[in-house]
Amino acid sequence: MHFDFGPSLKQRGRQVIDVITDGLKTSAKLGVIAAFASLICGVVLGAIAALRRNKVIDRVIMVITTAFVSMPSFIMGSLMLVAFSIKLAILPANGSTTEGLILPVITLALYPTAYITRLTRSSMLDVLGQDYIRTAKAKGVPGKRIIFGHALKNSLIPVITYFGPMLAYIVTGSLVVEQIFAVPGIGRAFVNSIINRDYPLIMGTTIVLAALIVIMNLVGDILYKVVDPRINLE
Repeated sequence: MHFDFGPSLKQRGRQVIDVITDGLKTSAKLGVIAAFASLICGVVLGAIAALRRNKVIDRVIMVITTAFVSMPSFIMGSLMLVAFSIKLAILPANGSTTEGLILPVITLALYPTAYITRLTRSSMLDVLGQDYIRTAKAKGVPGKRIIFGHALKNSLIPVITYFGPMLAYIVTGSLVVEQIFAVPGIGRAFVNSIINRDYPLIMGTTIVLAALIVIMNLVGDILYKVVDPRINLE
C-alpha cells in the first residue's frame, strides 16, 4: 500500500522560491519603470507649477494631480482597461506580454506622479522663499543656476523621503493592478496563494515583500546624505 503525502518540505521550498523569483522579476521590472517614470514626471511638473505659481498651468496641474491622488488604482486600472483595450483596442489587456505592461505601468505611476508633483511644488515654493535664494538673486547669479543648482536640488529632500518607501510600495503593492491586467508578478502570486490557502507561499512572499520595504527605507535614508551633505547619518 502506497500513501502519497505530496511533495517533501525541501521540494515545496524550492517550488516557493521558484514562484517568488519568477514573479519578482516581472513585478520589479513593472515597479521600477513606474517608479522612475513617476519621479521624473512628478519633479518636472512640480517645478513648473512652482515657477508658474497661480498661473493657468499651475492651476491645471493641481486640478489634474488632485484627481489622480483621490482615485484608487483599481478604478483607474479598470477605466484604462475598458478605454484602451476594449473600446479603442489600442493596447492588449494581457500583462504577460511586453506591450501589455504599458497600461499597468501607467496605472501604477499615476498616483505617485500626482503626489510627487504636489510635494515638489510645495517644497520648491518653500525653498524659493529662503534667504539664500534672495541673496543669490541679489548677487546676480543666473536664474537657471539658482533653479537647478540651489532651489530644485534642495527641494528634492522630501521627494527622496517619499521615493524610497514608494518604490517598495509599487513593487509590493501592485496586487490589484496585477490582477486586473493579468500580470504574472509576485502580487498576483500572493493573491492566488491566499485564495488557494497556500501557506508556504503566503509566508515566503510576505517575508520578501517586508524585506523590500526595509531595504528601500534604508536606501532612502542613505540618499539624504547624497542630496544634502549637511545631514549626518548616525
